[in-house]
Amino acid sequence: MVVFLLVLVVVLALLGAVHWYVWRRLVRDVTVAGSLARRLGTAAVVVLPLLSLAALVSSRAGAPFLLQQTVAWPGFLWLAVLLYLVLALLVGEAVRPLLRAWTGRRAAAPAEPVSVPVAEAAEPVPAPVTEPRESNLSRRLFVSRVVGGAAAAVAVGTVGYGTYGVLRGPRVKRVTVPLAKIPRAAHGYRIAVVSDIHLGPILGRAHTQRIVDSINAAQPDLIAVVGDLVDGTVENLGPAAEPLARLRARHGSFFVTGNHEYFSGADAWVDHVRELGLRPLRNARVEIPAGFDLAGVDDVAGESEGEGPDFARALGDRDRARAAVLLAHQPIVVHDAVRHGVDLQLSGHTHGGQLWPGNYLAELANPTVAGLERYGDTQLYVSRGAGAWGPPVRVGAPSDITIVELASKQA
Repeated sequence: MVVFLLVLVVVLALLGAVHWYVWRRLVRDVTVAGSLARRLGTAAVVVLPLLSLAALVSSRAGAPFLLQQTVAWPGFLWLAVLLYLVLALLVGEAVRPLLRAWTGRRAAAPAEPVSVPVAEAAEPVPAPVTEPRESNLSRRLFVSRVVGGAAAAVAVGTVGYGTYGVLRGPRVKRVTVPLAKIPRAAHGYRIAVVSDIHLGPILGRAHTQRIVDSINAAQPDLIAVVGDLVDGTVENLGPAAEPLARLRARHGSFFVTGNHEYFSGADAWVDHVRELGLRPLRNARVEIPAGFDLAGVDDVAGESEGEGPDFARALGDRDRARAAVLLAHQPIVVHDAVRHGVDLQLSGHTHGGQLWPGNYLAELANPTVAGLERYGDTQLYVSRGAGAWGPPVRVGAPSDITIVELASKQA
């Protein structure tokens, strides 16, 4: 508890310092003291972080869903804008002295020479006059407005484009994965991998329908939903998930839990997706007619509820002559997958970093952030996910649905 409180104090102090810096550069430095613009800017720098805090805690606190939706859009979008605003302003710190020097040279440039009569030229030349303080302040205000305006334009433009990318829906990408144990008959078998849909106060039924339409248009043989389907309860988000009932694949649709399911009532959601026609794999395995085993494990977040991944139960007694494809939300369990002879693990969770430079942080916590990599005899594919958590924004990490095509080395 003490550690949690210390972390909370540090985070709040950091947020306070960041907002003070933004207020200083975008409000105090570009407005006149006592003006309406300064009062409005100050109010915004106070209200926006409060909305962000409300957006972060309202779901966990069980607030009415309408209230969650009301605070989510401005609260989460402000967090994304704040990130790129601060980055742009920090770049502006390097530009600021160059602009000041340039404007100073222009102000001090000598006037054009003027010819004067000889008699007048004999008069003594007055000493140079120091630049008025008002002129210096005017230059500082001009530089602050240029830098602040440019930073705001970059931040809003970046977040706007990133939001469009999420609301447009994920793009379908294709990856071929050769597996030595896959029989010739399974060559070209297609698995649609979709993760991190994150239905919630912002992404709802229309988002689900776009994903379902994209998957069905690809005509996969099997569909794998690998966790983080929702951020909320079945009561609030059941209608948003309903289009999943229209997923179509000849060998069915399968589901494993992600960490966010355990924030939203995992057991209730497992029952609900089963009603929608998806088959949950909770530390379980099925034999796919094409000639391989499909296994799924619960997310590691379930360990706090006495559940979590059980590889022995899911894979312990299988025939290792058959290829095994594992659905596991978090890439970090790949080392367990290697020990249990898994040929291919399909995961999500990382969002590819979602908001650059978040990918560098994601690399610290995950063996693979996005794409296909090999660990021993096991290949790991990590999807960037089809939705977004928190801000409905992606920068440098576009959302995706992946069609994984299995290739037999016997073919």
